[in-house]
Amino acid sequence: MSLTRLPASELVPMLRRGEVSSRQLCRAFLDAASARDPVLGAFLHLDADAVLAAADAADASRARGEAAGLLAGLPVAIKDNLCQRGVPTTCASRMLANFKPPYTAHVVERVIAGGGVPFGKTNLDEFAMGSSTENSAFKTTRNPWDHERIPGGSSGGSAAAVAGCLAPLSLGSDTGGSIRQPASLCGIVGLKPSYGRVSRYGLVAFASSLDQVGPFAHDVTGAAMLLQVVAGHDRRDSTSVDLPVPDYLSTLDQPLAGLRVGVAREFFGPGLDPEVEKAVRGALDAYKSLGASIVEVGLPTSPHAVATYYLVATAEASSNLARYDGVHYGHRTAEKTNLIDLYCKSRGEAFGAEVKRRIMLGTYALSSGYIDAYYTKALKARRLILEDFNKVFAQCDVLAGPTSPTAAFKLGEKSSDPLSMYLSDIYTISCNLAGIAGISIPCGFTASGLPVGLQLQAPAMAEETLLRAARMHEKATGWHTRRPAGA
Repeated sequence: MSLTRLPASELVPMLRRGEVSSRQLCRAFLDAASARDPVLGAFLHLDADAVLAAADAADASRARGEAAGLLAGLPVAIKDNLCQRGVPTTCASRMLANFKPPYTAHVVERVIAGGGVPFGKTNLDEFAMGSSTENSAFKTTRNPWDHERIPGGSSGGSAAAVAGCLAPLSLGSDTGGSIRQPASLCGIVGLKPSYGRVSRYGLVAFASSLDQVGPFAHDVTGAAMLLQVVAGHDRRDSTSVDLPVPDYLSTLDQPLAGLRVGVAREFFGPGLDPEVEKAVRGALDAYKSLGASIVEVGLPTSPHAVATYYLVATAEASSNLARYDGVHYGHRTAEKTNLIDLYCKSRGEAFGAEVKRRIMLGTYALSSGYIDAYYTKALKARRLILEDFNKVFAQCDVLAGPTSPTAAFKLGEKSSDPLSMYLSDIYTISCNLAGIAGISIPCGFTASGLPVGLQLQAPAMAEETLLRAARMHEKATGWHTRRPAGA
């Protein structure tokens, strides 16, 4: 089998044993990206010289007998809303088309310290606002399983890079499902950690109370490996939780005795594609065969999650994106007559339609006379959503259901229907509102060969339980071993 088709869990031991060098491995992935990324469009920036220089440094360190780090010279693709000093970080927006940060995000620092090789910057929906990666100002990313379909979003580039075997691991961000939904549609593993488990320092903010950084991988072991590297307290992020990070890899293969899997009745209502439901119910049957008990539970506030999310997220986006004014940094219009004109034209020229839509929604929700009716009410609903999860997790260890209501849809299919696009995240957004942990793992394919994902959710800071439960399913099935044709 080609090196590029192997999961990180197999490549790292090969690197440690000296069967392959970091340069050889990075060269193989660079060649794969050169051959296939012109079609997939996963990367916005990939500097081969910088990658090979970092790989050579990893090889030299190993030759000196120094500790290789958990990643041991493995390439890791980085979503282009995570800063890396001196490397273009655009958020797929014309607003930041020429921006090179003067500092590096905490998670990228951790990847480097853990022996990883930063492997390019991946495409996304502009400022991480979208569910299809069609909102990028620069290119459209395609699903490796069907090039006429979307890879999901907003971390579509990171998901496509791993699914298309252009990188063994990648980092994405998840504000309302932006890791789990593309992982599901691309047939890989994607993990959204609990809020505060991973530092947001150096992540360009969309909605600060919802954003989290997390890993993509071919299998649960790879996701656990990358989470192990990036998780932990960071004093530069005031929301970073100062708790010890468990050794996820040491317990990963230990089955959870007496596992209770909760299934919310709200997950199987109108709008769920029958083929997706069949695959998810097959996954539940697999858990039963492993000795797990299936517990029916209710999330009565979940029907209000979409409305709640699109008030909270847009309000925070409106506040966060106010910094892009054509003065401090970012795009500045050439046609200006006064300060207000400078603001309006700079933003009008540089922001895309979806970003403008969300800024306007958020500004309206926060405006005088409307804030109590919309934003304040949304915060109350958010609290009720969290209480629903607290009640559910008193009855079960993990909550299982679909990640996305459908498999990947055609490019352009929902571009003119924002509400339909927003409903793509109907099963994932509650996790962000509650700040809990969630993962999507492959659980089957449709008749036309499109991947389907199973979402598992666990209480805040219970990633160890979540990963072990996900690994139980993975070991009992073989969905994670499949690769797209041509990859």
